[in-house]
Amino acid sequence: MDIINRCFSNLLTSDPIPPTNRLPFSESEIKKLWGHQQKPWVDTALILIYSGWRISELLNLKPEDIDLQAGTMKGGVKTKAGKNRIVPIHSKIRPFVEARLTQGGPCLISYNGKACYPAQYRSFWADIMKDLGMHHTPHECRHTFETRLDSAGANRRCIDLLMGHVSKDTGNRIYNHKTLDELKAAIELIK
Repeated sequence: MDIINRCFSNLLTSDPIPPTNRLPFSESEIKKLWGHQQKPWVDTALILIYSGWRISELLNLKPEDIDLQAGTMKGGVKTKAGKNRIVPIHSKIRPFVEARLTQGGPCLISYNGKACYPAQYRSFWADIMKDLGMHHTPHECRHTFETRLDSAGANRRCIDLLMGHVSKDTGNRIYNHKTLDELKAAIELIK
């Protein structure tokens, strides 16, 4: 049993995390998407921007994961914090979600009555980007979502919960609890 009087972790080094090369959508690009919302699949880009889902998470949402009465979507993958998370449906994308539900496919985002797979969706995405003269990946919608929440002043804990991230701060991770109403208020900060 030793008495530790030195912080040995300071002796450890690791490579810095490289900066991301992902670029969020600009306000003018988002406006352009809204201006072309009637074009096929543009609604899905807006759903991604206003919900923060990963492409695989959005494509895996089933009709039973959507609760229009509560105004929520439930899903997620990848991490413990990301699985089965509740994401409020932003009021601006609710009509898209409702329209997709009326199509009656096995998933919220379906194609010809069947589940839409990521490779198939990426083809539709490429068409959207080419048609609108943009250069983004579907994952950049997620970057856009978090950036817009942060810029709007959303609470950090709410952002982490919506994104399915684990807060690094112990106080936020363990002691800070948020209600569905607080998550709804946070998501509606995005204009």
